[in-house]
Amino acid sequence: VQLQASGGGLVQTGGSLRISCVASGVIYRINTMGWYRQPPGKQRELVADITSDGSTNYAEPAKGRFTISRDNAKKTVYLQMNCLEPEDTAVYYCKADLQTGWVTTKDYWGQGTLVTVSS
Repeated sequence: VQLQASGGGLVQTGGSLRISCVASGVIYRINTMGWYRQPPGKQRELVADITSDGSTNYAEPAKGRFTISRDNAKKTVYLQMNCLEPEDTAVYYCKADLQTGWVTTKDYWGQGTLVTVSS
């Protein structure tokens, strides 16, 4: 079981970027999926998460600019980021609460994708 994030890159201030994360392996159920980020020299922080029924939660810096969504059939979570600012520069990690056995549920992390916003 693994999570594979992709879509990061270099973008100018005010630009947009969409990052994706797909889960693979033997998965019985995907519960909450989310995006976290770790700016250079700082701790990892929540950006947004989304439950299996589509309820979303955003950290303050993401409100109004970022949109999290998921495609359960594709086992994929997306983060659409608009109006990007240099302060959004970070490694973005996806996390998913996965049921991988009859009673086994745990959090899995993706490898991270770097988003760099130039001023």
